[in-house]
Amino acid sequence: MVMEEDAKITYRRNRKKRSSKVAALSDAQKIAFAPFTFQAVASMLDFGILEYLDKNPAAMDELIKECNITKYTAITLLQAGFYAGIVEKTEDDEKYSLTPLGECFLHDEMTIYNFNFMRDVCYLGASEMTKSFKNEKPEGLRKYFVDDSTIYPHVPTLPEKARKSWYEFDYFYSDNCFEDVIEIMFRHNPSEIFDIGGNAGKFEKISLKLHPECPVNIIDLPVNKEMAEKNVNSDKLKFYGMDVLSDKDFPPMSGAVFMSQFLDCFSEEQVVKILTKIKKSAAKGTKIYILEPVIDNQEFGGAAFAISHISLYFTCMANGKSKMYTEKELTSMVEQAGIKIDVMHKNVGRHCYTLLELSV
Repeated sequence: MVMEEDAKITYRRNRKKRSSKVAALSDAQKIAFAPFTFQAVASMLDFGILEYLDKNPAAMDELIKECNITKYTAITLLQAGFYAGIVEKTEDDEKYSLTPLGECFLHDEMTIYNFNFMRDVCYLGASEMTKSFKNEKPEGLRKYFVDDSTIYPHVPTLPEKARKSWYEFDYFYSDNCFEDVIEIMFRHNPSEIFDIGGNAGKFEKISLKLHPECPVNIIDLPVNKEMAEKNVNSDKLKFYGMDVLSDKDFPPMSGAVFMSQFLDCFSEEQVVKILTKIKKSAAKGTKIYILEPVIDNQEFGGAAFAISHISLYFTCMANGKSKMYTEKELTSMVEQAGIKIDVMHKNVGRHCYTLLELSV
């Protein structure tokens, strides 16, 4: 009798200890097999499985016929999709349908752009992450696209699919808050605007539409000049081609200086250098606006998760040195450059951007 009680107590104690680890072990397996889950979703998109299931629940045989896939393909992908939470089955296991999670890959723009960016730009390069950290160089970029120290001069000439996904990802977030930023800027009626890192001129196009009387100037790599001028047809637009990390000074600037998702493209040391150069070239009274998706200023945990992981894109693909910054990191770099922060605007636009308003 005593032996039976001891055995029961021992069993209960072991079970209690193990229960605290079950969730962690389950999550660990999801991370361990994450590359396969990612590729399984990609294959289900490629074969049209998710799109077909989005219209109506379907049996296995119907999917095989309508998506022109083999029985092996259908069974293997649907089983993986089921346990990943992408698809669900009826109680009799006869038909499959999409879950709300699966629907995100077809209907949620943010998920689609993030997924395509990872698939077409970052996926292969991510395998070079450790080497990239060790060498402080984007080894994924150098292995799979171009042998260079940064991706930026090569974005316009990336393979078509990668180039499309890069631009869609880059502009999806900031585009949705440009109007809000411009409204804040024009509270001070700038005489002109200097957009450092203006790229293809999306901000300029919106600014000139809302305030056609205010000249805008793009400061960016020369390779972007033709693209920006093609997108923005205005005699109020001027383009300065330069490498912001060179020893060359910025042109004399006044009114407002704007940087959107720009400083995260540089290391902390480089950010301080850029800000110091701006301070040197900006006339007294010039306003400086820094727009960034700051990691710890996000409303939703999923957003903070995504932004922190975008830092790894910079590691493997962009330049090997930069990252997405926290509020404390960003504030520290501004202070090191000797520039005063007047206002910190939070929750700007649809995606919780932070806009630093500075004075020279």
